[in-house]
Amino acid sequence: MNKHKQNYCRIYDDLARQAASWRSAWKELGAYLAPTRGFFEENFSNRGQKIDHRTLIDSDPLLAVEVLSAGMISGLTSPSRSWFALEITPAAAREVPGAREWTHSVKERLEEAFAGSNIYAALHGFYQEIAVFGTAAMLLEEDGKELLRARLFTAGEYVLGCDENGRIDRFGREFFLTPNQMAAKFGLENLPPQLLRAVQDGKDTSWHRVRHLILPNPACDVRYKNAAKMPYLSVYFTPQGEVLKKGGYWEFPVIAARWEVKTANDVYGKGPGWKCLGDVKMLQKMQKNKLVALDKITNPPMMVSSGVQGEVNLLPGGLTRYSGAADGAVKPAYQVNVDLSALESSIEKVKATIKAQFFADVFLMLSTQNFANMTAAEVAERHQEKMLVLGPVLERLKNELLDPLVERSYAILTRRGVLPPAPQALQGLSVGVSYISLIAQAQKATGLAALTQGIDFASRLAAVRPDVLNRVDFENALEQGLTMLGVPPGVLKSRAEVSAGADRAAGE
Repeated sequence: MNKHKQNYCRIYDDLARQAASWRSAWKELGAYLAPTRGFFEENFSNRGQKIDHRTLIDSDPLLAVEVLSAGMISGLTSPSRSWFALEITPAAAREVPGAREWTHSVKERLEEAFAGSNIYAALHGFYQEIAVFGTAAMLLEEDGKELLRARLFTAGEYVLGCDENGRIDRFGREFFLTPNQMAAKFGLENLPPQLLRAVQDGKDTSWHRVRHLILPNPACDVRYKNAAKMPYLSVYFTPQGEVLKKGGYWEFPVIAARWEVKTANDVYGKGPGWKCLGDVKMLQKMQKNKLVALDKITNPPMMVSSGVQGEVNLLPGGLTRYSGAADGAVKPAYQVNVDLSALESSIEKVKATIKAQFFADVFLMLSTQNFANMTAAEVAERHQEKMLVLGPVLERLKNELLDPLVERSYAILTRRGVLPPAPQALQGLSVGVSYISLIAQAQKATGLAALTQGIDFASRLAAVRPDVLNRVDFENALEQGLTMLGVPPGVLKSRAEVSAGADRAAGE
C-alpha cells in the first residue's frame, strides 16, 4: 500500500473515530424522533427499515419535528416566495446605472435554478435532520439537466471535520455499490482486480463498500484549471485504500450545519431532539401506562371460583355454569381505579413541552400571521420574544446553510454561463446576500418599529420647530424601512434616476 492510500484511509478513520462517540446518541434519537432516518452498522443498502411501534406509541413528537421542518421551509427558504436578495458592496456602487437590474436578474436566475432542482425537497429533510440529530449535511453538485443537484445524507452515514476556526471543511461517507455500478461510475480500468473479475464473471448481486472523502487540497494552485489543483480534493477509494477515482471542487461542496455547538471543538451539533428526548421517552411510557389502565378497566383480570364448570365465558351475553355456594363464581381480582382525566392532563403537559422545544408554536404562529394587516409595532411586540429565542440558531443557519447554499449555487451557475454578465462598472466588486424571508422579516420587525417611532418623534418636534426635519434623511429611512419589510430593492428608483426625473420636470 503506497503513501497516498495510507493517508486517505488514515484521514477517514480519524474522522470516523471522532463520530463514533456520537453514534449511540444519534441511534437513540432516531428511534424515538425519526424512525425512518439514520444509517448505522446494522443497516444495509437498499433494505427497508422496520419501525418499532412498541416504542413509538404516540406520534406527536414526530409531528412536532414535521412542524419545525415545514416551518423552516416556509419561513426561511420558501419555494413560493423570495427569501433572499443580492446586493453590490460597497453600498455606493448600488447607484451605478444597471446595478439594481443586474442583481435582480441574477437573483431570479438563481431562484429558477432552485425551483428546477431538488434543493427544496432536500432542504425539507435537512431541517428534519438538524432538528432531531443537531447536525445535517448535503452535497450540492452541478447537474447536466437541472444545473444544480442536492444529495441529502442522514446521521451515521457521513463523518465531518473542522479547520482551526471551527468551520467544517472535511467530509467523508461510506456507501454501497454493486460491481457493475462501480464500473459505470469509476470505469473498468480503475477497478481493483477482484471487482474487475466480478464484473467480467457477471457476479453483480453483491454489495461492496466505497468511501468518499472531500478535504482541502494541499496541492491547490488556482492558476491551473485541472481537478488535481482545485482548492478541494475529492477521492473515492475502497476500505482497503485502493483509489477508484480522484477529482476536485472549486468550493467546498458539502453544506453542513449545526443547530448549536457547546464548545468550539465540537464537530457535531445538538438540537431540540437532544433537549426533549427525556420528555419523549416519558410521553411514550405514560401513553403505554394509560393503555394498560384502559385495558384493565375494560377487560380486568378475573378471579374464578373452583365451583365453575368448564370454561369461563367473558363475552357479552356469555354463560358460565357454576355449582357451589352463593358467592360469585367469577369476579374481578381487584378494583381498578384510574383517574384518567388527571393522566390525560399530565400527558398534554408533556406534549406541550415537546412542541415548545421544537418551536411548533412559533412556526404555526408565523405561518398564519398576516403582516399586511398589522403595524410594525404589533409585529415586533408579538414576535420579539420568540425571535430572540431563535436568534442564535438562525444566525448559525445563515452562516452554515444559507450563505454556502447561495454562494455555491452562484459559483456553479457562473461557471455554466447562465447568469447575465455584470455591467462593466461593477466588474471586480463583491456581491453580498441579504435575507427577506418571513422569519427574517419578523426578526427585523423590532428595527422597523424603532425606525417608525423615530420618524414619528421627529414629526412631533417639527410641529414646534420645522427645521429639525432637515436633519432627517427621509430617502435613507424609506430604503431602510422597505428593506426591513422585505420589499425587493428593484421597487425603488436609484438616486440618479430620481435626480434625472427632477431635472426633466424642471426643464419642462
